[in-house]
Order: sequence, then C-alpha cells, then structure tokens
Amino acid sequence: MAGKRPSYTQQHVVARKLKKTNKYAYLFAPLLLVLADYAAVLCAEAISFDLRNFFIQDHGFLYISKFHFYVIAPIIYIVYLHLCDLYTRPMQFWRIIAGIFKANLYAILTGIFMLYAVQTAATTSRLYMTLLWFFGFFFIVLFRFIFKRIFDRLQLFEEPVLLMGAGLTAEILVKHIRSDIGLNYRFIGYLEDNTPNAEVARQLPHLGKFADAVRVIRQTGVRKVLVMAPGLDQKHLQDIVYDIQPLVNSVAFVPDLGTMPLSNMEVESLIDGHAVMFNMRNNLRSRWNCLLKFVFDWCLTLVGTICISPFLLLIALWVYRDSPGPIIFKHRRIGKDGKDFYCYKFRSMCVDADVKLKELLEKDPEARAEWEKDFKLKQDPRITKSGAFLRKTSLDELPQIFNVLKGEMSLVGPRPIIKDEIPRYGKYIDDYYMVRPGITGMWQTSGRSDIDYDERVQMDTWYVRNWSIWFDIVLLWRTFSVVLNKKGAY
Repeated sequence: MAGKRPSYTQQHVVARKLKKTNKYAYLFAPLLLVLADYAAVLCAEAISFDLRNFFIQDHGFLYISKFHFYVIAPIIYIVYLHLCDLYTRPMQFWRIIAGIFKANLYAILTGIFMLYAVQTAATTSRLYMTLLWFFGFFFIVLFRFIFKRIFDRLQLFEEPVLLMGAGLTAEILVKHIRSDIGLNYRFIGYLEDNTPNAEVARQLPHLGKFADAVRVIRQTGVRKVLVMAPGLDQKHLQDIVYDIQPLVNSVAFVPDLGTMPLSNMEVESLIDGHAVMFNMRNNLRSRWNCLLKFVFDWCLTLVGTICISPFLLLIALWVYRDSPGPIIFKHRRIGKDGKDFYCYKFRSMCVDADVKLKELLEKDPEARAEWEKDFKLKQDPRITKSGAFLRKTSLDELPQIFNVLKGEMSLVGPRPIIKDEIPRYGKYIDDYYMVRPGITGMWQTSGRSDIDYDERVQMDTWYVRNWSIWFDIVLLWRTFSVVLNKKGAY
C-alpha cells in the first residue's frame, strides 16, 4: 500500500546493491566505450583503405603510416566523441547517433587537414576520406549499439535512479527509458504520497513518501533523482528540488506541459535564472530541412534499390507463380498537401479482393466492426500464401521505394492513409499534410496493428512536430528490429 512505510531492511538491501554493482562504473563504462570506438575506427580505416586500393589502381597505391593508422586517426575520433559528451553523459540513443555524426564529421575534416597540410600520408585520396566518413559513422554506431546491448543484457554500469512519483506519467517514462539502450538507468524504487500506478508498483519497490526523500537518498547513496509528478504545485516542487539537490549529482523533473511538442524545445534562462522561456521550433517549416530530408531519402533509397534489386526480382517471381494477377498492387493513398497518389506494394491478395471484402462485411458483423475500427482484418480470407509471408515480414511494402524515388513518399514519415481515414485525423490532418507519408515511421516501429487508431494519429502528429534527421535514422534502425520480430504485422 502507498501509505505503508517501507522497512529499513529494504532500503539497506538497495544501498548494498548500489555500492556493490556501481562502485567503479563511472571509470569502466567510459573506458570500454573508448575501446569499442577505437576498434570501430580501425575497422572503418581498414575497409576504406582496402576499397580505395581495389577501385583505384591507376593513380598509385595509397599508403598511410602505421602511426597515423593506429594512433593519430583513432585519437582524433575519440577526442571529438568526448567533446560531444558521448562517454560521460547518458542520453537517448538517437541523440547518441546525432553526436556520433557530428564527431565523425569533425574527425574527417581534421584528418583531411592533417593528410594534406601536415603530409602524414605519402599520397592523399578523396575516395578514402569519403569511405572513411561513411564507414566511420556506420561502425561507431554499430559497435556502440552492440556494446550497449551487452551492458543492458548483463545489467552492467547502470546508473541508479530514484523515482519520485508513481502515476501514469511515471509508467510511460519508465517504459520509454527502459526501452532506450542509450539511457542505462536502473530504477531502485519510488516515492509516492498517493496510490501508485499499478504497473509501477508491480515493477519497483516502494521506498516511502516524498517527505522521506532526504533519508532515502542518504541511506541508499543514490546520486540521481527523477521527479515524475506533473501534478505537484510549484511550491512543493521547489521545496523538493532545494532539499535534495545538495545530496545528489543531478535532479531531473517532468513539468506539466500536456502534449506539447517538446523534442525541438530550447530552454533559455531569463532574469538571472529566476524565469525560464521555452522556445519550440517547427523544423519542417524550414525549406532547408525539407530539402535535407528529401535528399537523404532519395540518395539512400537509390543506393538501397540498386543493392536489393536481385531480391526484388525473386519476390516478384514468387508472387507471379503463387497466384494469377499483377505482381504490383496499386492503391490510392493521400500524400503531402492532401494530394492522392498510387502507393505500390507487392500483391498479397487475390485479384477479386474488393468483391470478397464487400461480401464478407455484409455477412460478418464482427469483421465489419473490426474493419471500421482499423481498416484491417487479422483473419483476412483474401490473402494469398505468398502474401501472408510478405505481410508478416513487411516485405510487401518494398515497392514503395519507387514511390520515394518519384517524390511521393519518404523513407520515414506518417503512415500513408486512404481517403476514408481523413475524418479520423480531425484537426491533426494539417500535420499529416505537411510531409510525405513514409514507408516506416513511429507507428510502424511501435507495435503497428497492435496500436489503436487514436494513438496512431498522435504518433503521426508528434513525428511531424518533432522531426529531426537523427530521429529518422533511429526509426530506420528500429524498423529492422521490428521487422525481424514480426511485431504487430498482419
């Protein structure tokens, strides 16, 4: 029960665990990440070096000194990664990717300067530096992802966090933090004055009330506190922060800002720190950002299409032999600015699917209710054998890469909708019209058909109002995991 005072024994057990498992985490975790980044840079250098000498043989063999290869180049990378706070500051994985991109760019520019101006190489190569720019980013992200997964699986180097507040906000944020491998937090328990959220109470021990914060912090030795109680009045929140701030390294709190788009928010302190001004940008109102997103989508899709073209031909042959009819299914969808277009997919249904659907909805009230709710059927009799597999793995959507090349869709964006779905968006339809719909997106990587329609709409509008190129990269990364797990697809 929320009002029951926890035993001192419980808090002492928590304190002992903190001292045992995290005593040297602040030393070993950054060191292991440095080693991972060093190995990633060496891999990137080796592949870039070999590819350059393979493709270009008429202009001399590229030679780079071992000292530059094994010492100078990796140190340049590690210095810039450190300057981007990627060794000591926990952050969401998409922010880690953004930091790696910046550090990689700075390292390449510094490397170019050294190769040309300081003459650390016998010859110079623009192709080598271009390949190093690509593979440096790829391998550092990959190695970071692998190491973070290992840390998470083995519960290594977790930062202990005390949770103040155990309501619905706490449940949502705890779930998000635990699913983001960049935030290696371990919640030791919660403080709550009222009845806690059932899910939070099930997962975490109750360590007391808000008034017990100072005592719990001193007994457990926790150094980070996360206040998730948006309903607290200003004076109460201020008292909590002032009481516990001298005892911990950091205090984070979630203000009550409703559902406002906060990802692109800038905070500025005014009047010598006694007032705060929040500035929220709309990134997709910038023509430069829209051009950046288009170029990113088009270039990546063009390269990807060339690479997977043999695979596309194999799927097309399978669809052709599995059932009579066209290989590609075209369906009208609503795109940017409300303009409709033909969305391409590998055909996964029989050719008379519309007739069968009409007959099914007339005869089966349950199927009609399910269709009217989500415009989907879990047990759809129209689906072919090949179509069932393609839908389960989302491979039926691969032809949408041609929609991207035509400028009708993006790699990442809101889920493409049909005309009948427009009223379901209500006032949020203008957000949908701002961007091209995507092959993947927040809905597709967050459970897909397991999520109700209203939540889909909220995800689409959140994406539009909080867009960044880094978030697109993370959603593409998540897509592979979701497709492999076949979560929510039918």
